[in-house]
Amino acid sequence: MSKKASTIPVQSLTKEFDEGIAVGRMSSGNFRSADEARHSHRHDFHIFILQLKGSSFYEVDFEKRQLNRSAILYIHPNQVHRFDNVKNADFYLLAISNDNLNAAYLKLLDEITPARSLVLPGAELAVFIQAISLCITLFERKDNKLRLPLLRDSCNTFVGLFVSQYTRQLKPAEGTSRFEEITRAFKLSLDKHFIQYKRPSDYAGILNISAAYLNECVRNVTGFPVSYHIQQRVIMEAKRLLYHSGKSVKEIADELGYDDYPYFSRLFTKVTGMTALTFRNKNRD
Repeated sequence: MSKKASTIPVQSLTKEFDEGIAVGRMSSGNFRSADEARHSHRHDFHIFILQLKGSSFYEVDFEKRQLNRSAILYIHPNQVHRFDNVKNADFYLLAISNDNLNAAYLKLLDEITPARSLVLPGAELAVFIQAISLCITLFERKDNKLRLPLLRDSCNTFVGLFVSQYTRQLKPAEGTSRFEEITRAFKLSLDKHFIQYKRPSDYAGILNISAAYLNECVRNVTGFPVSYHIQQRVIMEAKRLLYHSGKSVKEIADELGYDDYPYFSRLFTKVTGMTALTFRNKNRD
């Protein structure tokens, strides 16, 4: 049994990318030498991988994913992931921090997470390649006095293209209902406050609506009540900590805002169908 870290590792951009942006073209060989990428971790930045050929295998929050050519994989800073296998792949990679992202794009990225891979039609692929090629050109022009704002703007163009194409494929442009707007706002609030707030009424208060109306909106859009989403978000974080850290179940319960350790244990069993220790032992390397 391999020794687990005391918490989930968080990788930052190296000092050479202290501006909070890294962009380039890579191949399978680059990943074979990046052993740290094969171990589960988080980043404190956003990752976009535009694959041109070959196949890549990833694990993102316990879900196995395969990325094939002409597709983009997006990984949010909250997501625990590792790169499992990269075969004969050729791809572009963009890493960008929150500070460099357009506020509107950052909000939309939060909303679509967890995102599936985005498959690009031929015409769209050409546009994305042009956009990220410009990013690389500006990234390499170290002596340009306006390099950083130009680089930031070009990277945001790529991100904006991704969000636009993703939301277009996700749902045809037909307007957003009030129920969908409230559900989206609830999910964003949940991701920020799930440790602090555990009751539907807490989120209804944040959104200045009644708990009954919030529940009606969320159930109508997702098919599940507010309490279900709160529990799922908490348990996902618990799974991450159980699998990727060496913290005890009691320490994890405390970290997630549960003073009542037995209640947390019962909740975990109810949601997953197994005890926290059983989950940990089952998923140990």
